[in-house]
Amino acid sequence: MIENRDKMAKVRDAAAYTLSEAAHYLRLPPATLRSWVVGRKYPTAEGSRGFPPLIKPASAKPPMMSFTNLIEAHVLRALRTEHGVSVKALRNALGYAQKALGIERLLLSPELRAEAGRVFLDRYGELIDLSASGQLALRKVLEKHLRRIDWDETQIPIRLYPFLGGADGGDWRPIAIDPRISFGRPVLLSKSISTAAIADRIDSGETIADIAADYDLDQSEVEEAVLYERAA
Repeated sequence: MIENRDKMAKVRDAAAYTLSEAAHYLRLPPATLRSWVVGRKYPTAEGSRGFPPLIKPASAKPPMMSFTNLIEAHVLRALRTEHGVSVKALRNALGYAQKALGIERLLLSPELRAEAGRVFLDRYGELIDLSASGQLALRKVLEKHLRRIDWDETQIPIRLYPFLGGADGGDWRPIAIDPRISFGRPVLLSKSISTAAIADRIDSGETIADIAADYDLDQSEVEEAVLYERAA
């Protein structure tokens, strides 16, 4: 059991995704994800300054992300892009979670869904001066993102269901990213078929109906795979 757990941990934490791949899978602007993983410099009156990354990548040179890094970025998407708040405020709030709540990597932690998460969000809301209604909206967005993650019996994230379009939080989750399946690439979960392979077959001139018949899929699954792969 321990050996299997250690093996799975290595798979989850292995460098597996370029920044461009991860940005595509998570529906994030590449420049945004890069700033989270690499950091960013900006000009000031006193000269160039910068902020350190929010996510420690599995590999720094070149920057490569692991599956656990994908989960961290997915959660950051809820906290950062949905409300457009500053990276500084987010870093301060994460620092508060570590120092006051004793949580090293809150973005990967089950505590984010429990009392510590509520305390964190209260503090986060204070730091970015959110109204009561804004804090409620933030919690709802975070809940939608957390529902797209499966956790194992030890409360470690093991599977991500990426958003197909906007962050609608719908119940249908045909596409999954699981480090144990297809080397962690997005697949149609019902048959473990790569979404990229389906999109490539469409581009080569095959029909949705033919592909669905080949893989014993619903045509709607094939359509979702293509839309997911070809979304801007």
